[in-house]
Amino acid sequence: MTWVWFHRLGSPPYIYRLAGRLTPWFGWIAAVLLLGALFDGLVIAPPDYQQGDGFRIIYVHVPTAVLSLTIYTSMAVAAAVGLIWRIKVAHAAAAACAPVGASFAAVALATGMLWGKPMWGTYWVWDPRLTSELLTFFLYLGYMGLRASFDDLQRADRASAVLAIVGVVNVPIVKYSVVWWNSLHQGSSLSLTGKDTIATPMLVPLLVSMLGFTLFFAAIVLVRLRAEVLRRERAASWIGEAIAT
Repeated sequence: MTWVWFHRLGSPPYIYRLAGRLTPWFGWIAAVLLLGALFDGLVIAPPDYQQGDGFRIIYVHVPTAVLSLTIYTSMAVAAAVGLIWRIKVAHAAAAACAPVGASFAAVALATGMLWGKPMWGTYWVWDPRLTSELLTFFLYLGYMGLRASFDDLQRADRASAVLAIVGVVNVPIVKYSVVWWNSLHQGSSLSLTGKDTIATPMLVPLLVSMLGFTLFFAAIVLVRLRAEVLRRERAASWIGEAIAT
């Protein structure tokens, strides 16, 4: 059963239709969650006792920062699946993830800089967390640039997959940089094993925002995945029927 499911996800017609069915659900739910979370976080949640209203940037910064790493990991896994089992849809999924992940990393860096100015007195410091997150952004750009440098799609898939897999070593570095080195960046306010260090009225909209951004990412990637599948399968006989329906 597992292998049947695995091979079904590797079928371009199946994944194209599945993505089309799921996209509206993810998109509309994401919109509702994000609107609610941002209103709750920016308007209703009380100011932080130390940072005042400046803490509210976490409702954008934290989800985009977390997702920039999650997306890169997903991209690397998809690239590895495509490289090992030669599944074209996996390479298409990795290619679809890259621009979205780069955008999330860029937003995380920008919002972090906006927060850093009033808190640290400067927009940028070569802090381990900031520097490793910047490297994540460059890895995304490198992956996309490497893909674009090949005219042959199969060579582009293989070369970019290797870069994605090698670059995944940076993910735990970003995650644990505040633990491994002296860092200006504050530690995580959320913990799966310990106690959260954020008050409940601030925590709830943050969790909702993270879920909303995750579903937003899913919706955008599915749209890009459909476009990537169409580009790769444009000569296939099933394309006309799929577009007509």
